[in-house]
Amino acid sequence: MEKACGLHCTKINHIGVKFGKDVILKDINIHVHCGELTVIIGRNGAGKSTLLKAILGEIEHTGNITFVDQKDNIAEKIKIGYVPQKLNIEKHMPTTVYDMFASCISKVPVFLKKDKKIYEEIKEHLKIFGADMLIDKSMGDLSGGELQRVLIAIATKPTPNLLILDEPVSGIDKNGTKDFYKIINKLKTEYDMSIILVSHDLELANKYADKVILLDRTVIKEGTPKEVFNSLEFKNRFGTIEI
Repeated sequence: MEKACGLHCTKINHIGVKFGKDVILKDINIHVHCGELTVIIGRNGAGKSTLLKAILGEIEHTGNITFVDQKDNIAEKIKIGYVPQKLNIEKHMPTTVYDMFASCISKVPVFLKKDKKIYEEIKEHLKIFGADMLIDKSMGDLSGGELQRVLIAIATKPTPNLLILDEPVSGIDKNGTKDFYKIINKLKTEYDMSIILVSHDLELANKYADKVILLDRTVIKEGTPKEVFNSLEFKNRFGTIEI
């Protein structure tokens, strides 16, 4: 994975989504800067999942997403890495981490042969996330924390302009969560990556986010965790809670 250089920004411009006459999202504008973790919070039904689907191009929407570098040159097509909230993998599934990873980055069917060059390339990339020892392990035998390491590794090869994480620590224990955020910090600081994370866990958002977006069909409040959690807009939706 190449280390980024120079300033860059992912711009989510005027995103809107309608289902029939129902307005699900209205005029969403978010700028995610390099080396920054932006956490999106909101009550159930606020439109968080819909926004992710719009950014990923899975549903029709108005507006656009652009990637802008230091010289204000807009990339022709933004590269997005995505880690879903859940991946349905059967226990003891025989597919190995290598099989899964190779199928994502190689055009050669993995069942034909194990490519030594690709194997070493994958192992080297997994090492960034402390997961190189998992390369021959079956996907179905991975713990929740191990699976997240593998999925983030896959999502960051090739290096994306924007990494999207949907409830990434759901079902992971405290140690696994701590390790996960160490990885996110490494991607921010060493690889200058722009990251959007959707979370219901307000405590984690408060602890790790550089910027918090409070969503309720549109952007209601944005700023540092302290600015958002102390705001009237937040209290109107979540009440006064200890974080």
